[in-house]
Amino acid sequence: MTRITIHKTTAGEYHGFTCEGHAGYADSGKDIVCAAVSMLVINTINSFEEITKEPIQVKQNARAGRIECLFEQPINESSKVLMDSLVLGLRQVEKQYGQKYCKLTFEEV
Repeated sequence: MTRITIHKTTAGEYHGFTCEGHAGYADSGKDIVCAAVSMLVINTINSFEEITKEPIQVKQNARAGRIECLFEQPINESSKVLMDSLVLGLRQVEKQYGQKYCKLTFEEV
């Protein structure tokens, strides 16, 4: 299962997110759940870097299937929209394929 944790402050502001694990929906290279989650996550990170110029820290471990994106400061409105869009997309994947393959949670930091 792929687990995505959205980190938020006590005030409800985004602090970052962590995505880890492999969905296990199908064999490697044919796993559409893993592909969907990966595309959403990587596109969001790329958008922070290229579009909103948000200062972020990204740590990844491909073997473990883990990527973490943390914001270095409170994020701007455009980046909030990107995070809202990421959450929307991940909720849709979770709804369509089930929590057996994709689980979205929120954690207060």
